[in-house]
Amino acid sequence: MTENGAVRLQYTSLRDQVLEVVRQAMVSGELRPGDIYSAAALATRLGVSSSPVREALLTLVNQGLMEPVRNRGYRVVAMEEQDLDEIYEMRQLLEVPGTLSAAAKAGPADLERLGDLAGEIERAARAGDVASFLEADRRFHLALLSLAGNRRLLESIANLRDQTRLYGLEKLAESGRLTGAAGEHREILAAIAARDWDALENLMHTHLRHTRADWAAG
Repeated sequence: MTENGAVRLQYTSLRDQVLEVVRQAMVSGELRPGDIYSAAALATRLGVSSSPVREALLTLVNQGLMEPVRNRGYRVVAMEEQDLDEIYEMRQLLEVPGTLSAAAKAGPADLERLGDLAGEIERAARAGDVASFLEADRRFHLALLSLAGNRRLLESIANLRDQTRLYGLEKLAESGRLTGAAGEHREILAAIAARDWDALENLMHTHLRHTRADWAAG
């Protein structure tokens, strides 16, 4: 999200695109708990009408990620340390075995597609573009997990990812160290290609530990 509307939004599935942008702004800390945001103000920032923004915000309310503030707008639901610890624990319990199950079904075409997404993550990291980094990272992991063929697992992990807070990524981007985080996706793909499940499990545990440690430090 930017003040000058630099985020490009196509007018197909506009509500879904707005929803994705707002979600990532919440995860990265661009939209902070305690601050109140109106649909009109966010629409101006994104360069779209208020209607799809309002629909997206109501979806986030229904998911428990935002709350309405009467006659003022919407507020990001605050996450306490205990909340973030629980989310991290749930992601370890679900996302690691889920990734292992999905990876066992990955074929050459899947690895090529995931490699393209890893390239997007790397380009965003080099540019210091946290929003694009998060968007590509989300697509990478959910695309990989989708190979398991378990829709409920995919939806559960997607919801947990949306509740994660990664405020420290801005500092990593400013210091030029975001590329290190991006590189972990290539290591994950290398482990899958080698069918090295022990390495993949260790990589995923390490990758998720970052979400509760240095990537989450605000």
